[in-house]
Amino acid sequence: MKILCVAEKPSIAKEVSKILSGGRFQVRNSQNKYIKNYDFKFSFPNQANCDVTMTSVAGHLINIDFPPSFQWGKCVPGKLFDAAVIEKVLKQDIFDNISKEARNSNKLMIWTDCDREGEYIGYEIFKAANKGNRQIEVGDIWRSKFSHLERNHVLRAANNPIKLDLKAVDAVSCRMEIDLRVGASFTRLLTEGLKSKSIIDKGDVASYGTCQFPTLGFVVDRYKRVKNFTPEQFWYIQVDLEKDDVKCNFNWTRGHFFDRLHVMNLYQECLKHKEGKIIKLEQRRTTNWRPLPLTTVELQKDCSSIFKMSAKDALGAAEKLYNRGFLSYPRTETDKFPASFDFKTIFGRQKSDPRWGNHATELFDNGYENPRAGKHDDNAHPPIHPVNYVNINELAADEKKVYEYVVRRFLACCCKDAVGQQTTATLKWGIELFTANGLMVTERNYLDVYPYKKWESSKQLPKFQQGDMVSIKNGVMKDGKTSPPNHMTEAELISLMDINGIGTDATIAEHIEKIVSRSYVVKQKKGKVEYIIPTPLGMGLIESFDKMHFDNISLSKPFLRKKLELSLDQISKGETTKETVLEDMKMLYRQAYSISNQNMVNLVDHCKTVIQANS
Repeated sequence: MKILCVAEKPSIAKEVSKILSGGRFQVRNSQNKYIKNYDFKFSFPNQANCDVTMTSVAGHLINIDFPPSFQWGKCVPGKLFDAAVIEKVLKQDIFDNISKEARNSNKLMIWTDCDREGEYIGYEIFKAANKGNRQIEVGDIWRSKFSHLERNHVLRAANNPIKLDLKAVDAVSCRMEIDLRVGASFTRLLTEGLKSKSIIDKGDVASYGTCQFPTLGFVVDRYKRVKNFTPEQFWYIQVDLEKDDVKCNFNWTRGHFFDRLHVMNLYQECLKHKEGKIIKLEQRRTTNWRPLPLTTVELQKDCSSIFKMSAKDALGAAEKLYNRGFLSYPRTETDKFPASFDFKTIFGRQKSDPRWGNHATELFDNGYENPRAGKHDDNAHPPIHPVNYVNINELAADEKKVYEYVVRRFLACCCKDAVGQQTTATLKWGIELFTANGLMVTERNYLDVYPYKKWESSKQLPKFQQGDMVSIKNGVMKDGKTSPPNHMTEAELISLMDINGIGTDATIAEHIEKIVSRSYVVKQKKGKVEYIIPTPLGMGLIESFDKMHFDNISLSKPFLRKKLELSLDQISKGETTKETVLEDMKMLYRQAYSISNQNMVNLVDHCKTVIQANS
């Protein structure tokens, strides 16, 4: 029996070959210098001592496009909604290598990443294999289910193959076709319109994407809120007390008012009293929760805010660590560990590290807490966690930060929550109430291994007793002004995209990178914080589309893309079909295209006005 195994990346093919063969394999070159063919023996279920060839692709093998008669300049963009779609091989040498290796194979086994995109790449691999051997049929494909490259995990995946998920394949195919038709039609329409008024240069492209523009819309909306913000003055009362040489500030429970005269009247009533009374003294145990298990979105957000690393760079570093067997698969929505997860083995592998090894040893020797369980499970991969140990001094700068962060987060998940003692004193001065708080952290627990979260003891309150009469050392009426929101950070943008269903956990970074590369936004550093600011062109595009009336459709808001993502989930679950979703989404976007086309002159003129006003 001859088995052809195909992985999604060359590094995965090499690592899996080492594990399945016990290190005893032969290597053959292919026409592509990065793609190797590994030959060895392995016994699969009910198939002992099989001849195995393991090879790989390098991402997608096949793309979809329009025929030559529908290329740019050869048809009006609106025709692309119903034009034929053809497949094009992206990497012919890799495609041919799979076809050649399949000729003498009895079985095809897919080793692509276990997500929706991986299923589709697996189907592309099938097409290449089927071209070389028509006896290989899609229903007979073995599909390995794995999330990291630990030896026993890979062996279990080899010995328990599943079927290729054709519903997931349909979902990706649907998304690709919608993105092609909508993106190409609107991009051509926009580009030609903007060039006609010299808003963009002759060689430039003003691209539109169903994720790209809602992402840009979030940035523009925040920018406008900051720009249009008008500060308002407010007034409040603050009380300073001192007892036993300990000073503390009491804050007014009413907060503040925008009516100066009203606050002045209340303050005048307070001034009639020289003393205040501690009417309530509360002490309670308070908890600072350890973090939830790590998802892709949280990884990108934290790396952005903690290390000032772009989402693209953070995910790229995590993928390199995964490909080398150090981390689990970094594209996951799951924030709960399965009941069968082997925590102690992971602790044991981290015990030798001088930075966090003592914490791993403590958990290994003296027990650990079961991690908190979140509400999300993509039923494909566990949360991101360390798999094998590596000395971080051997890693590149970004990989070092990401690996240490993932390890410390994993260990923190298995520690106890931090505990503190919260004291709240309530002061009555006249008829007004004021409160002061003090915090004593009594058990740091997870905070000791997780330095990215700060929770410190605050200045302690004086030793008040309930019923104490205290002299008012300083009771003042103060004023302030409301502050504008900050501009958008990348971490905030990732959160907004995730909440609104713009892209997936795996593609969020790509969409942000796209609006940067198109010069729709720029990144600007203010102090230690980097913000994302729209360019005049980005502002002009969003404001121009917002000015149109699309009958409950918006091209700059997240609703249409969120509807598509929900529909793709329904395809994956078998609740609807690819054909139904395609027709539904094409109808909505075709309607928006028609309105945009009819109003293109007004759109371009308004865009130019906005650009000039913001330049």
